[in-house]
Amino acid sequence: MNDTTSETPKLSWWRRLSAGLKRTSGALGTAVADLVTKRKLDRAMLDDIEDVLLRADLGTQVAARIAEAVGAGRYDKAISADEVKAVVATEVEKVLSPVAKPLVVEASHKPFVILVVGVNGSGKTTTIGKLAAKFASDGKQVMLAAGDTFRAAAIEQLKVWGERTKAPVIAGAQGSDSASLAFTAITAAKEQARDILLIDTAGRLQNKAELMNELEKVVRVIRKVDASAPHAVLLVLDATVGQNALSQVEAFHRTAGVTGLVMTKLDGTARGGILVALSEKFKLPVHFIGVGEGVDDLQPFAARDFARAIAGIDD
Repeated sequence: MNDTTSETPKLSWWRRLSAGLKRTSGALGTAVADLVTKRKLDRAMLDDIEDVLLRADLGTQVAARIAEAVGAGRYDKAISADEVKAVVATEVEKVLSPVAKPLVVEASHKPFVILVVGVNGSGKTTTIGKLAAKFASDGKQVMLAAGDTFRAAAIEQLKVWGERTKAPVIAGAQGSDSASLAFTAITAAKEQARDILLIDTAGRLQNKAELMNELEKVVRVIRKVDASAPHAVLLVLDATVGQNALSQVEAFHRTAGVTGLVMTKLDGTARGGILVALSEKFKLPVHFIGVGEGVDDLQPFAARDFARAIAGIDD
């Protein structure tokens, strides 16, 4: 009886993940099926398969490796779409397994300070709310800091999440200094012996120098209160931006020392493969992925599940 109960949430998440990645797996699957029908495998077919994988934003190295693996020992033979999918899943899992790491909150740091960064519209504030709900349900004492002082809507949104998760929210007036707010928040979190402090930041384009300088200042000010903080810097990426995510990771990693990735909106794109390209290039831990608006639609990242879902393999 217990086994069935414990499996139910996993199955429902698997269903949501498969459905969320349908646009990516569907585009891949249809293209592959068209290629392999009534043809024997040759160099031209492998080149075509590589192109299909590139269009799904899997990245040049991974696409070439998968095409190579598909061709191994199969020249001049018929190959089925399912065989290609199986190879895609295996090769993608090899890339993702080393980066699929949970976000570990170390009790030795109190508060454990998590700085959340990213460009406008990537889903930072919502991600913070969902993480706060997860931590609160684990019995952690959470505090939120509305460090996106540019947008009144972000401050209000965070306050709503604060009420929902019973977490106090440190907020200033719109336009106030975000570094000062971070300072106030860490000081308050220490005084109140909070387990976790989640700090929101303003969405900034990775190529805007003055905004990136301001983010550097936030990090410097945080370190004045606690030299070991921030203990995690999460970059929230919107999957729908595709290749643009590569330059975002580069810029935010340089400025804020990104320690892990959260990818949202995988259900809104046929370019879900970008997570594979990012993992291949940067080797940064991927902690969570999101496939919807609900609080349960952000879940810890599992390499095998993602690889099978993106290849369109039904569990």
